[in-house]
Amino acid sequence: MHQTLLILTFTSALWAQEPAITNAQRQNLAATGGLTAQLRQLAARQSGPAWIGYTVAKIPGEHNSCCWDNQGRGCGLEGNKTTGGPVARPGPVQLEGPTHVSILLRAEQGKIQKVRSFAIDCPLDGGGLPLYWLTGVAADQSVEVLVGLVAEDGATGERTKAVGDSAVHAIAMHAGPAAAAALDKMALSSPSEKIRRSALFWLANSRGRPGYLTVARASREDPSDKVREHAVFALTQSAEPEAMPAIIRVAKEDKVPHVRGQALFWLAQRASRQVATGAITEALDKDPDTEVKKKAVFALTQMPQDQGIPMLIQVARTNQNPAVRKQAMFWLGQSKDARALKYFEEVLTK
Repeated sequence: MHQTLLILTFTSALWAQEPAITNAQRQNLAATGGLTAQLRQLAARQSGPAWIGYTVAKIPGEHNSCCWDNQGRGCGLEGNKTTGGPVARPGPVQLEGPTHVSILLRAEQGKIQKVRSFAIDCPLDGGGLPLYWLTGVAADQSVEVLVGLVAEDGATGERTKAVGDSAVHAIAMHAGPAAAAALDKMALSSPSEKIRRSALFWLANSRGRPGYLTVARASREDPSDKVREHAVFALTQSAEPEAMPAIIRVAKEDKVPHVRGQALFWLAQRASRQVATGAITEALDKDPDTEVKKKAVFALTQMPQDQGIPMLIQVARTNQNPAVRKQAMFWLGQSKDARALKYFEEVLTK
């Protein structure tokens, strides 16, 4: 009995670390010490496209990806979900979430042209292509490979536009300090704005307080208006209590009106009533830029109507800027709210 239990436990552990893959010309290989060189060799030997895959330990939580349709759950590596309907995983049913993530690299014309990452329990269809499955890949080696792909993608521009983003996402799924350090470095110093934005998003989503600190720093210091604006959005994805105060700081202090306005928008979307009301009211009263004030008016439309409509009416009644009052009246008209109609009746009968 004990022996049977040991075998079942061992089998369960194996299934927990390897996805179910069908419709692939599979060959299992041991990962070598030089993973980058091994991948290059595998890519170079192909006359046509092929996939190279492995698993690594993943960060805790539900940071998973898979595909669903009316046939069930599973993803097709070559675009279609599966060729034979949903794929059922053999072996014991896992009572806890997966501890590993599948990393799939598509090689073609001697180079890695695509990166995909999936939950380890997501069944995959290989599209009939060769698949080299590497065992024993260390997380640090995988991160090194993916960082190299991100850097090469930004330097040459030869790959598809999504390769850099998908490689950053794959790095973010890795457990361990190497992945966290790589995300930090990309978020703060990558020459590509696209990569900095992607790294900031995943830091906020997957790296807790250390991730928040990096995103907050970027919201203050990044030289790009677009990246600082994206950092504000990333802050809305963070569970850290300091995230909303960091967005308020951007709304008050960023040098670019558009970025301040976007911060107000996200406050209306995500902050508590008291926090959002205070920041928006302060912008309406004190921000020197009319466009930011207009953004503040629009932010009021994103709040629940029992909060936003009375504030819009107050702005329309009392704000000293004619353009801002006009903007408030426009959005009141769009609302078709009974309180707005009553306000218009008052204005017209005076």
